[in-house]
Amino acid sequence: MPPMDEGDLLYMPTALPMLSAGKASELLQQTDRLIKTVPEVARVFGKAGRAETATDPAPIEMFETTIQFKPRSEWRPGMTPDKLVEELDRAVKVPGLANIWVPPIRNRIDMLATGIKSPVGIKVGGASLAEIERLTTQIERVVKEVPGVSSALAERLTGGRYIDVNIDRDAAARFGMNIADVQSVVSAAIGGENVGETIEGLARYPINVRYPRELRDSVQKLRELPIVGPRAQRLSLGDVAQIRISDGPPMLKSENARLSGWVYVDIRGRDLARTVHDMQKAVGEQVKMPTGYSLAWSGQFEYMERAAAKMKIVVPFTLMIIFLLLYLTFRRVDEALLIMATLPFALVGGIWLLWLLGYNLSVAGAVGFIALAGVSAEFGVIMLLYLKHAWEERQEKGLSDNVALGDAIREGAVLRVRPKAMTVAVILAGLLPIMWGGGTGSEVMQRIAAPMVGGMITAPLLSMFLVPAAYWLMRRRKSH
Repeated sequence: MPPMDEGDLLYMPTALPMLSAGKASELLQQTDRLIKTVPEVARVFGKAGRAETATDPAPIEMFETTIQFKPRSEWRPGMTPDKLVEELDRAVKVPGLANIWVPPIRNRIDMLATGIKSPVGIKVGGASLAEIERLTTQIERVVKEVPGVSSALAERLTGGRYIDVNIDRDAAARFGMNIADVQSVVSAAIGGENVGETIEGLARYPINVRYPRELRDSVQKLRELPIVGPRAQRLSLGDVAQIRISDGPPMLKSENARLSGWVYVDIRGRDLARTVHDMQKAVGEQVKMPTGYSLAWSGQFEYMERAAAKMKIVVPFTLMIIFLLLYLTFRRVDEALLIMATLPFALVGGIWLLWLLGYNLSVAGAVGFIALAGVSAEFGVIMLLYLKHAWEERQEKGLSDNVALGDAIREGAVLRVRPKAMTVAVILAGLLPIMWGGGTGSEVMQRIAAPMVGGMITAPLLSMFLVPAAYWLMRRRKSH
């Protein structure tokens, strides 16, 4: 679908792993201040990390900043949403952050459907996280060189820091403890244990007990964490377990029961289809996929491929229905084929107008062309009916030569001029306000209406000039 101006804008950069909560808060405030320097911005609301919900598993490295703009009347002269995004992208340049600017509603729909927050996403699946990260970073470097790609960032699958508590079974047994005893101490003293519940009005709050923060805020203090053995002996956690920091993935993602890594790609200033085609070509030539690893293109491109596949079924099926209705109307294959042959020429005006307005062909434009094909077929049907009636009247009078055929065609075509002009005027009167209108959703409606408006120029001319001429050639051939 064409990009829709939703009024607000979402800034969703992704930072590299190992970002602390304090640094994330600092970066969030810094980007908010940079965004607020643009005069058209009214308010900025930022969030880092995940919310308290299982449906938003966002890491601390993912920022979500909602930008609310001032009314269009307060914007600088000549400022458009596209220019505004470009200015925001120039204003917010923070090392380590890959900028992505997306409409909020479309972003939520994309993330729910595909998990990709950018217009295009590249998913690499396999068995080894290290190999997946090598492939995704290589793909990131390749696609950055493709024209139209404004930013590309591969998720880092390593860089997470974990505290491993490896229980020493022999040492624990010497103090009369088993693995479950040590694990219960670790979970209760470090993680905490709910021992009760407090009720305050309608709200219920758990009472969680664990050791104070100053006793568990470093690895050395965790080793010195006091525990009491089963025989009342005073021990430390380091006496029964080995504690160390190890590296690991900050987050695991899987699709189809396989580990996966994603590359987020933002596109501006170029259409999606050609950009993705160039990216696929570059990745295919420069990135060698090992055996057992797969690559998939997702995001808006996935929608486009799905829509194109449906259009390959819908358009021929629509044309087949039109031909069937024409045959049932005229009971002649040649006349039905005459109307069908006029359809491609009737669509020329819609194609010209799309080109003049700078619109790319989208699902909305395809819907407009399907509607235009129906109206064009209707024009041809009515014109052919007028011509047939005029010719049948002369045949009933015994006039069947070419002179009578020419008179019949002139009479039928002239009688059709006024109703056709009225039909075109009514359609244009209904569609022109859509082309001149603005506001949220107007981008989609204009791309649906544009083929109809352009087709109202060529379709009537075609039916008034070419259909009578073709009908004269068909009947003239039979009169000899």
